Amino acid sequence: MSSPLTEHPIQRKWPASKPDAIQLYSLATPNGVKVSIALEELGLPYEAHKVDFASQDQFSAEFLSLNPNNKIPAILDPHGPGDKPLTLFESGAILLYLADKTGRLLPQEPASRYHAIQWLMWQMGGVGPMFGQLGFFHKFAGKEIDDKRPLQRYVTESARLLAVLEQQLDGKDWLLGQGEAAYSIADIAILPWVRNLVEFYGAGELVDFARFANVQRVLAQFSARPAVQRGLGVPG
Repeated sequence: MSSPLTEHPIQRKWPASKPDAIQLYSLATPNGVKVSIALEELGLPYEAHKVDFASQDQFSAEFLSLNPNNKIPAILDPHGPGDKPLTLFESGAILLYLADKTGRLLPQEPASRYHAIQWLMWQMGGVGPMFGQLGFFHKFAGKEIDDKRPLQRYVTESARLLAVLEQQLDGKDWLLGQGEAAYSIADIAILPWVRNLVEFYGAGELVDFARFANVQRVLAQFSARPAVQRGLGVPG
């Protein structure tokens, strides 16, 4: 079956069995599941390919042909703008693209749209880097460092960010407001990182997560969504 994907180098390592669907190259990390959750929420046809860090797939020539920054996730949409193939990396950029492609999960009214984008940028510039560094120093190789000041720096900043989120969610179902219509890519970007901080990094006590009642409430309803549950397991 001919496809606009046929000539792309990524096909040598991860051939598409559904060449007309969006091709997702990912791993079930907080950044990775942002995109799989969005795809599930939007009901877009996609095919997921696992980029195995243990095998250093992210450094392969094929993956670098798609993302020279060797990070997941990345996508190849055979039916991008003008019905031409589009490749994208950076999870935030992908979320914006998918929302614009479908006209969903991002408000159309300009002021509300920019409010959603500001929270997306907040996650990318703050929550992701800070929670990730906390996880490194608490769960991974950072535990070998005698100097506890780096860990404490990221604990303090992560707790501050959670406090900002706690205030924003007060009296709201989602970051942008009440009701299903307020659910957006901002929630999809932020909440997997909160989940990861507590469940995978095991840092709940460090940041005193119990005091963030609004964050806990919204995380629970996010985690209960069927599309979120499906997206969290992608790629298998």
